[in-house]
Amino acid sequence: MAAHRRTRQRSIGGNTARTAVTIALAGAATATAFDGVGHADPQLSPTQVKAKVDTLYKEAEVATEKYNGAEEKARTAEKHLRTLRDEAARKEDRLNSAREALGSMAAAQYRSGGIDPAVQLALSDDPDRYLDGAAFAERVGTRQSAAVAGVRKQLREIEQLRGAAHVELTSLKARQAELKRQKKTITGKLEAARGLLARLSPAERTHYAEQGGEGGQQRASRSSTRGLAPATAAKTGTSGAPGASATKTAPNSRSAAAVAFAYAKLGSPYVWGATGPNAFDCSGLTQAAYRSAGVSLPRTTYAQINAGQRVTRSELQPGDLVFFYSGISHVGIYVGDGQMIHAPNPSAPVRLAPIDQMPFAGATRVV
Repeated sequence: MAAHRRTRQRSIGGNTARTAVTIALAGAATATAFDGVGHADPQLSPTQVKAKVDTLYKEAEVATEKYNGAEEKARTAEKHLRTLRDEAARKEDRLNSAREALGSMAAAQYRSGGIDPAVQLALSDDPDRYLDGAAFAERVGTRQSAAVAGVRKQLREIEQLRGAAHVELTSLKARQAELKRQKKTITGKLEAARGLLARLSPAERTHYAEQGGEGGQQRASRSSTRGLAPATAAKTGTSGAPGASATKTAPNSRSAAAVAFAYAKLGSPYVWGATGPNAFDCSGLTQAAYRSAGVSLPRTTYAQINAGQRVTRSELQPGDLVFFYSGISHVGIYVGDGQMIHAPNPSAPVRLAPIDQMPFAGATRVV
């Protein structure tokens, strides 16, 4: 590559942007005082604290999906920018070679003296030989004109590439600013949730974690009517038997592989922005599960819902992606019998849970 190529920019999707912001309940017990939600109302009951934490987690998840989308677009812009710069560098190499060739032609013409052709013919001792030479010179001139035109075309192409690179750089900077804003929102929400959880007793925090956050009380009553308590449901996935059953009834081998991956990741921590191999956010888990099956899914929930064939709730089969909330801000992998595997929030690891624990928004079958 030519020496004049610009140094490539450091990737924005590095470790800094991927820093794990995991909030463990054990850590919450020792959290220090903080400004904001935790001290807004010292009379909050445990139920009200849990409700506020649920809200904060939901808002943080919405911001996380926006962050994931901005990060994906930033990586695309960064890749396109590198491609444009590489192409411009290659064209500049060719342009320099063309300019050198033109310089050689010009030097040769200067050394020949540039005598008027009519005068050269009049002074020539061999007119026939001169006319042959003149015809050759005319062909050389035609090639020179073509070379000049080629140089001009290359200059225009390089300017166009530079313009496109400038536009892409502007887009990249906008995505980076969006990443910074969403990261600030996410960390603020999670810090507020941690402060609130610190106000609960150890037993209350444990209960909150076992219920998996939002809708815990409703889930408990619904699961009891099925004869399966939430804690028992969470444990069933660890034996491997439910996973084996689900993969047998999956509509295709890709779905079966994704379900098997999800069962293997039960107990993995929730980390916003993570796509594995040992930690996940909700859409990161579904993306990683299908990546293990050789299928490339988009990064965000609101893109994943359009990444396959829509199915109704009554048509669900193992491996289908199930989505929640009106803003499509949460996703899980359906595994059969009304259950899904999902990455809930920083208070709960990847787990098995009923799909009716949150407002159902739709489902997609990856084909």
